[in-house]
Amino acid sequence: MKIAIVGAGGHGRVVLDIIRNSHQFEVAGFLDSNPALHTQSTDGVEILGDLSVVDQFGELGIGGAIVAIGDNQVRRKYAAMLSKNGVSLVSAIHPSASIADNARIGKNVVITSGSTICAHVIVEDSALLNTGCIIDHESTIRAGAHICPGVRLAGHVTVQESSFVGIGATVIQGVTIGECAVVGAGAVVLEDVPAYSTVVGVPAALVKASHVPSATSTQRPSTADVHPARSLVSRPKRRRLVQPEPVPAEA
Repeated sequence: MKIAIVGAGGHGRVVLDIIRNSHQFEVAGFLDSNPALHTQSTDGVEILGDLSVVDQFGELGIGGAIVAIGDNQVRRKYAAMLSKNGVSLVSAIHPSASIADNARIGKNVVITSGSTICAHVIVEDSALLNTGCIIDHESTIRAGAHICPGVRLAGHVTVQESSFVGIGATVIQGVTIGECAVVGAGAVVLEDVPAYSTVVGVPAALVKASHVPSATSTQRPSTADVHPARSLVSRPKRRRLVQPEPVPAEA
């Protein structure tokens, strides 16, 4: 299937690389809101225009799209706009990611190289799991959350909608990161993080308190259209080793 990548910046290039490595889709072009980029190309792929090009998807033979924008709220906003216009959202999963077959993954999800997604993890729509992160068993990544490179989440962790866990952070088991919260780079989180707040340091301490009451709960059921990982992941074929023929002894 031909798809478009929304966002022609650095993250768009990462998503393009993932798709080229997974061989699941053919990238027909980028879409970007910056008119200065239109008609140019990124890594050999043409930038077709802005989101108005969606009206021409049928003529161009484009059957789906993925939003490659780092900002959590903007990524979710664009995904909603595409869905409203009847565009199928696809996920980009690097073949080097280790993903349990019983993990469940939503739409418009990006899982980059070297990530480890363990048993019974749920990854909701528009989540971004960046390079080399570890999501341990029975954890949940809610819609639009960003897990940065090198993050380590223990089992039964919940990362609520649109929150941001910074590069190299560590979160112990059973902790909840509140909606739209920010965990600073390298932080070690030992207790729940309130929604709309920021924590940093070792151990993580509150530096920006929330002024918005949290409407989320760790008991809230998943609303994402998640699918078993085995139906989404393109795994490289293993080559069968051929044993060499024995060399007959000389008479």
